[in-house]
Amino acid sequence: MKKLAVVLLCVLMAGFAFARGGQAAQGVKIGIAVPTADHGWTGGIGWWADFAVEEIKKTNPAIEFRVVHSANANQQVSDVENLMTWGMNYLVILPHESAPLTAPVKQIHDAGVRCIVVDRGLTDTSFGYVNLAGDNPGLGRVSGEWMAKTMKAEGLTNYVAMGGMPVVIDGERMNAFFAEMNKEPSLVNLLGGDRYEFANWSTQDGLRIMETFLQQYPKIDAVFCQDDDVLTGVLQAIRESGRKDIKIAMGGAGSKAVYQMIINNDPLVRSTSLYHPSMIRDGIQYAVDVATGKKDGSFHTAGAPINVVIPSALIDKSNVQQYYNPDSSF
Repeated sequence: MKKLAVVLLCVLMAGFAFARGGQAAQGVKIGIAVPTADHGWTGGIGWWADFAVEEIKKTNPAIEFRVVHSANANQQVSDVENLMTWGMNYLVILPHESAPLTAPVKQIHDAGVRCIVVDRGLTDTSFGYVNLAGDNPGLGRVSGEWMAKTMKAEGLTNYVAMGGMPVVIDGERMNAFFAEMNKEPSLVNLLGGDRYEFANWSTQDGLRIMETFLQQYPKIDAVFCQDDDVLTGVLQAIRESGRKDIKIAMGGAGSKAVYQMIINNDPLVRSTSLYHPSMIRDGIQYAVDVATGKKDGSFHTAGAPINVVIPSALIDKSNVQQYYNPDSSF
């Protein structure tokens, strides 16, 4: 935090280098701060950040980019301070944690840096930045729509569900999922009502919880776990149990591994819902578009963030090739 105060003047002076009105953005510097991989999705964020920069540089060679990958919130604060020293004009950040990064981002904003915050919003919404995120209710909704329709069509009735952890976005996903499932009276949540288990977006927790479900319930037709890392553990538990009653296993986010299962006609994994780490690319492109005059940068002077939502979508055999990138890490 001390270093931030030292470099504010540098950043303010760097702001005069902005190019305007669709020019080549000569002298513009875009800093990108992302977590290092603590699970598959964040690993994908880092991969897509690096990939996007290399692709965007081909058509915007005058813009400088610097990507930092941080192992924890404290390191990310330090890494952002270093980006300030470098003289960035734009910050694109997926915060490790919202609370510890809020004050540093606010100081950066006050120094004149335009900020695009991806996925995890800040705890202070009294200043102008772009909050770009996936559609969490949409993920739950499209998953529930597909699962309810498919189960009814195939005469399936019993299902179990897992969420992530007790945070706002998890509740948004699960509430929307159950709202769709509850429209079909023939479907039965074996846990009762709208109850589900928290799998912490973890493969190991998915394995553990699915093993428990398999012991508790002699007949399970479908499993929803809203995350493709969790799905990996769920599928392992099903395989190891030898059970044949389960006909549907659905995660979420859109990992390369799940896309490959859909392409290869996996009998259990037939669809997923989109909440993809490529959203960091959208955040970087947003900064580039403001720097080159294609997007309005006046959000910076607003008294609250503007929200940009990337819609979720159902991915199945009919459209999976549009989203599949064989080189992606997730």
